Amino acid sequence: MKKYTWIPLSLVIAFSSCVPKKKLLSEQNRVRILQSDSISTHSNLNDCSAKLNDCKTKVTTLEGDKTEIQKNLQNLSSSSQASIENSKMTIADQAKRLKDLQTLIQSQKDILSKLKKTIADALINFKPDELSVELKDGRLYVSLQEKLLFKSGSAVVDPKGKEALQTLATVVNATQDISIMIEGHTDNVPVSGKYEDNWSLSTARAAAIVRILTSDYKVDPHTISAAGRSEFFPVADNSTVEGKARNRRTEIILSPNLKELFKLLNQ
Repeated sequence: MKKYTWIPLSLVIAFSSCVPKKKLLSEQNRVRILQSDSISTHSNLNDCSAKLNDCKTKVTTLEGDKTEIQKNLQNLSSSSQASIENSKMTIADQAKRLKDLQTLIQSQKDILSKLKKTIADALINFKPDELSVELKDGRLYVSLQEKLLFKSGSAVVDPKGKEALQTLATVVNATQDISIMIEGHTDNVPVSGKYEDNWSLSTARAAAIVRILTSDYKVDPHTISAAGRSEFFPVADNSTVEGKARNRRTEIILSPNLKELFKLLNQ
């Protein structure tokens, strides 16, 4: 930066008599220019100083921001690591839960398969057109035809039907955690006589079998229920005699107790 020397105006005037007037005016003008440059230079210097201070302030702020960002990154890293560890635990828990569910479902399938064989063996003396035993949709269906249990239009169980029910009750009573649904079914021929319609007949037949199983053969009443399905769930074509005969049936549906399964699903 150039240094400028201030030249007092009085000194210039004092020497004015010694120099030509034209030169004096030139020197005076030069002094004014130098004074103007000096003032501008000082102003620029002040501006630079202010900007420098502003930059220093911004640097200090940025240093603080940098420290805060580094701190946040460390916290985020720690949090992410904790989340990863928690996710690993969650995945492990879910894998264990899935394995437990698969084990429970397989156990229930095994119970039903064994139960089917036991019931089929116990009822082997009855003819195929009198009853059937079938696994379907995770449940065991024991289907007893009308001619084994009832006379036409009646809800009174025949002696041979009671024999089949007694045999079935013996197996059921030896099996734990089984729910029993008794469903009465009819063909589509309107009923006449004692019952108002096929709804009434199918429901009365289901209830009659429930009473025999619980009262005569000591099946736990807490595990059993009855329903009348009337003509609306046929298994064969009602347009033929054989189809109608197949539809006139009572189904004893055995299901595994799903309490433990629901408990696992709700965990």
